[in-house]
Amino acid sequence: MPKEKYTHIYKDLKEKIETGEYEYQELLPSENSLILTYGCSRNTVRRAIMALVTDGYVQTQQGKGVRNIFQPTLQTSFTIGGIESFRESAIRNQQIPRTKVLLFTELTADQKIARKTGFSENAELYYLQRLHYLDGKPLILNHNYFLKQVTAGLTKEIAQNSIYAWLEHQLHMPIVTSKRIMTVEKMTQIDEKYLELGDYNCLAVVSSQTYNGDGIMFEYTQSRHRPDYFCFQDNATRRVSL
Repeated sequence: MPKEKYTHIYKDLKEKIETGEYEYQELLPSENSLILTYGCSRNTVRRAIMALVTDGYVQTQQGKGVRNIFQPTLQTSFTIGGIESFRESAIRNQQIPRTKVLLFTELTADQKIARKTGFSENAELYYLQRLHYLDGKPLILNHNYFLKQVTAGLTKEIAQNSIYAWLEHQLHMPIVTSKRIMTVEKMTQIDEKYLELGDYNCLAVVSSQTYNGDGIMFEYTQSRHRPDYFCFQDNATRRVSL
């Protein structure tokens, strides 16, 4: 129950910040006010606030309170530091998402695929190509590899909605860690075919290896982003050396 309460407070405050109910640079209600509003303990409120700090929405100021530092970007922004599905990102950016599955198949990892993805040779995989639309524009081409051993039952219909929602709510699999590399790469024939690149001949590419709660890498994804519609954001804090 405490975890559910803390998550509810975090999501409610986050929504109020994103929709402008709390304006940029405005102080959030005091800790005591939040305790009364949500009917919870001080520790629960503090956990929710610290999650907002980690995500770059607020900053705590000793003796003053908690200040909103969130500023929406003009372009669609995707987080580097957090694990967020395409649908979750679209909702956060107040856009309409749609996913089209171009290819859904099963394969066995050969040496080339193993070297590219990090899966072991002979691993049984689902391989998908998915085209993601935002507000009707085709903007992301995903190449997804899922380890069949832990994602058995994945279907084309699930892939057209949210694979992460299915993994978390149907398979009850925690999605814990993702290691990412971001590069700029020349377009391929399939990029040119689906992404309406115009004069652009390169894309922003994010390659991810994602792990579940048992430490098993269950997904390798290469997300190829049309460069004129996207920016990537993170929240960095400086660690003072001792």
